Amino acid sequence: MQGVLTVISGFSGAGKGTIVKKLVEKYTDYNLSISMTSRKPREGEREGVDYFYTDRENFEKAIADGMLIEYNEYNGNYYGTPRKYVEDKLNSGSNVLLEIEVNGAKNIKRLFPDSVIIFITPPTADELEMRLRKRGTENEETIMKRMAISAKESAEIANYDYIVVNDDLYKCVEDIRHITESAMDQPHRMTEFITGLQNQLAKYAQ
Repeated sequence: MQGVLTVISGFSGAGKGTIVKKLVEKYTDYNLSISMTSRKPREGEREGVDYFYTDRENFEKAIADGMLIEYNEYNGNYYGTPRKYVEDKLNSGSNVLLEIEVNGAKNIKRLFPDSVIIFITPPTADELEMRLRKRGTENEETIMKRMAISAKESAEIANYDYIVVNDDLYKCVEDIRHITESAMDQPHRMTEFITGLQNQLAKYAQ
């Protein structure tokens, strides 16, 4: 049986990165897909751990070669998901977590209909702005640009399978875990297994 592909999206500053890290730390059956990006590393980020870093020319070559299952340009930089990692993990029965933005999530749902897409949001817009300011990594112009992007992204929330409000980190982590476990139990995920078993047993039929 294939693993569950769980897509985590959310506003910049909603805490989705922290949530994903906590899930991977607590539950060993999750595999975090590492994205490729054309942006430069932030302080403390590591190649092959946080992202695969490249330049725009090589990123565009990866697009042309079909090496990404989704990609998008966000705030002047490319972000994308390597195809091989995701497909290999799912086919081996492992669960995969993807942390991507809203346009990428729609494409993933189209390519992988059994995937579970979850949107993470703080309880209010004021809380979102406060979290962006507390990071201390961006100037006023960038913060306002991120808030404007969030306003645009909010139109896509209704397209997600689930919405999880991040007002308590640990509860949020457990909510997502419960959603993933529920998806693993859905009957349609047994269809391929049952069909295969029936085909194997057909030779024994009288």
